[in-house]
Amino acid sequence: MNDRCKLVVYYRKYINMSFTDKINADIKAAMLAKEKEKLAALRDIKSKLLLEATSGGSGEVTEEAAAKIVLKLYKQRIDTYNLYVEQGRQDLADEELFQAKVIEEYMPKQLTEDEIRSEVKAAIQSVGASAPSDMGKVMGVLTGKLAGKADGKVISAIVKEELSN
Repeated sequence: MNDRCKLVVYYRKYINMSFTDKINADIKAAMLAKEKEKLAALRDIKSKLLLEATSGGSGEVTEEAAAKIVLKLYKQRIDTYNLYVEQGRQDLADEELFQAKVIEEYMPKQLTEDEIRSEVKAAIQSVGASAPSDMGKVMGVLTGKLAGKADGKVISAIVKEELSN
């Protein structure tokens, strides 16, 4: 089998892998390629997935839980990057930004503002919300539904805006 065929076979297996298996395969590839910075980010994802798997009791991590973990790690890296930039530590900031970009590759597709707005409108109708005091009801519905697909701050801002109209 030539190299191209091997790559196609690997890719077909890769798209059918669980999230944890993909991370493990990418860790192996990063180790073979001696990509230390990428390896650090991947190992961080793996460690958080292992913590989730062992704390849940089932030993498995759902795709939704994995998405939340990756989103949280990404946000942490961006916050740390911003902190290092404020402190004038560009060397450390660059490392955090690189790791954030690696983690971003594993994030689920983020919803656009228009998609979030349509979900918010549907949630408002489903719970019968009509005033800003109903925000908790709407957020309760949306938090689970949009977990990992949209930033909570963006969702909250759109809900406030829609309920104020």
